Amino acid sequence: MHRGAYLVGIAGGSGSGKTSLVRALRERLPAGSLCLVSQDDYYRPKHEQALDANGRVNFDLPTAIDMDALVRDVQLLVAGDTLVRTEYTFNQEGREPRRIEIAPAPVIVVEGLFVLHHEPLRELFDLRVFVEARLDTQLRRRLERDRVERGYGAEEVLYQWEHHVLPAYHNYLEPYRHHCDLHVVNEQALTRALEVLGDHLHRTAERVAPLTLQSL
Repeated sequence: MHRGAYLVGIAGGSGSGKTSLVRALRERLPAGSLCLVSQDDYYRPKHEQALDANGRVNFDLPTAIDMDALVRDVQLLVAGDTLVRTEYTFNQEGREPRRIEIAPAPVIVVEGLFVLHHEPLRELFDLRVFVEARLDTQLRRRLERDRVERGYGAEEVLYQWEHHVLPAYHNYLEPYRHHCDLHVVNEQALTRALEVLGDHLHRTAERVAPLTLQSL
């Protein structure tokens, strides 16, 4: 455990339920106990993204993310600094990105597809969590999410799933399942996992908070 902070890395495939788990944890823990850093806010600009064999942008590669910047920002949070970043809007035209301010907390959660693949980040974590669901469940959730939140049509989502998402899962996520301390199966409900993980993080935050105050 880092002095003044407990770092948790949460990885899992697209549609596995990482975001749902993190939201539920934030609601379960006392205010100020947990802060979240999302890998999604570190996407490189679209013109820097790699193209697949058909000339279409592939956002499902580790190179799509500025992982070094993510590591630096996590280290700043551990040091007690507040982060300010601009929200990534997934290239939605007309959507104004929000200014995101992240204050340090006893528990720092870092969530995203590639947070375990990037070794300098992976080695920072005190706890590594892998969220998983059946692939058909993940695809169903992704179709609904991308339609509602990002305005993507089914044809585009299915193309990305076959050509980008599945290869990324097999190449950059699955190999790191054995690095994880906790596996959360998210097919129907997160209730039991939340009880276990939420109680652990609550106790940890109470233990870490005095160290945070001492370091100020």
